[in-house]
Amino acid sequence: GVLIKGGEALEIAHKIDTVVFDKTGTITEGKPHLTDLICYEFDEEEMLGYAASAEKASEHPLGEAIVRAAQERGVVLQEVDHFESLTGRGLKAEVQGRTVLIGNRKLMREFNVDAAAADAEMKRLATAGKTPMLIAIDHKLSGIIAVADIIKQTSIEAIRAIKEMGINTVMLTGDNENTAKAIAQQAGIDTVLADVLPEQKAEKIKELQAKGNIVAMVGDGINDAPALVQADTGIAVGSGTDIAIESADIVLMQSDLTKVVTAIRLSRAAIRNIKQNLFWAFGYNVLGIPIAMGVLYPINGMLLDPMIAAAAMSLSSVSVLANALRLKRFKE
Repeated sequence: GVLIKGGEALEIAHKIDTVVFDKTGTITEGKPHLTDLICYEFDEEEMLGYAASAEKASEHPLGEAIVRAAQERGVVLQEVDHFESLTGRGLKAEVQGRTVLIGNRKLMREFNVDAAAADAEMKRLATAGKTPMLIAIDHKLSGIIAVADIIKQTSIEAIRAIKEMGINTVMLTGDNENTAKAIAQQAGIDTVLADVLPEQKAEKIKELQAKGNIVAMVGDGINDAPALVQADTGIAVGSGTDIAIESADIVLMQSDLTKVVTAIRLSRAAIRNIKQNLFWAFGYNVLGIPIAMGVLYPINGMLLDPMIAAAAMSLSSVSVLANALRLKRFKE
């Protein structure tokens, strides 16, 4: 279940002391669902209609959750004009002649929308591990829509195992800090880097490397690709995008983070095996070559018969090969 693209990736993986995880689709299922709808102006159905209509042109998992919730409730979606995705902030769209803004506080500040009335609710939702988004219609705060994603059970197991190996764990996400900390606490992650824009992910990896860390990045999305390339070892989740898989050194064929543990343990086992092989190969030669040269001849007249030398050389190769084949018994 683990595809390792080359020997270099296998060699580096045993040195990893920090594993950085993307959140959505990596730690979590990547299938968020609508949990809360708080309205300040319109009724729930009307506000959800505006939000889902605006989000239907978006490919973001959070947007898909809003559209799916609207469809389940039988809300009719309207045509959208002038859709614009605003990276790291949200989106802007024209729905039925109204300007719809959906996103974070940065987006509201950018368009001079006063969102102070939503601060307490935003904090409450984020602390519960949900991702709250502000909705403004015609530049006036209209409500909050919150979405939550379920943490994979295998993620919790994998993170616990990684920490037991003495490796630091980091979550890298564009979510706000309160939401990110709540998810990290549930997953058992040590450090949280939140409010990170997609183009900043590779920079965050560089910062960790500048501190002397050997970093593995685990991700699945297009915006993870630069960070996967920057990391000492890039690990892509097989259910992710093609560009993430292409950018990574190691690919997990299943969407299961316990395979990260498998990859690191396999690397450690392979390097240990290489060192054992080098030790025995050098040992044979360090002992055998001087005897073959006659170092013992002045002492006891001993010379090494060429047949014995050939047998010893063959034994050296066979022992190294046999030791290497023990890796076939490697268990997850």
